[in-house]
Amino acid sequence: MDFKTEVNRLINEFLLTRPDLFLVDLKISAASDVTLILDGDNGVTLQDCLDASRAIEFNMDREVHDFSLQVMSAGLSEPLEFPRQFKKNIGRPVDVLLNNDSKIEGELINVDDEKIVIRLEYRRPKVIGKGKEDVVEDKEILYSDIKKALVVIKF
Repeated sequence: MDFKTEVNRLINEFLLTRPDLFLVDLKISAASDVTLILDGDNGVTLQDCLDASRAIEFNMDREVHDFSLQVMSAGLSEPLEFPRQFKKNIGRPVDVLLNNDSKIEGELINVDDEKIVIRLEYRRPKVIGKGKEDVVEDKEILYSDIKKALVVIKF
């Protein structure tokens, strides 16, 4: 079995024992530098990263194939890519860049396997009369229409 296939098999076996965790990204360079990014329904702890690292380290023979391994959690600056990542961020503000390069910012209020729903709050000119009115609108966005989505961090 080649190196990449073996690493994939080991991480998938580990994830079967931890259904609350999921793989966001796995990169293996030509120099056998392995970078594993995990996320979890309830976040990822340092212990989770250690356990994933051990699942690979203890089952690979460095005499056969030398490698470096880095296991980390998906950070707040990382884009949301999977429905599980969106789901765990319900109630948080998100910035969504669509494929047509327009941007939408609002509160993530619902997620399913095909789309997300964002609550937009803004002011617009009144339809009748002068002045402005507050508008609250829920907008559905298909995953296929999303180029990039980030959680907005407010202090």
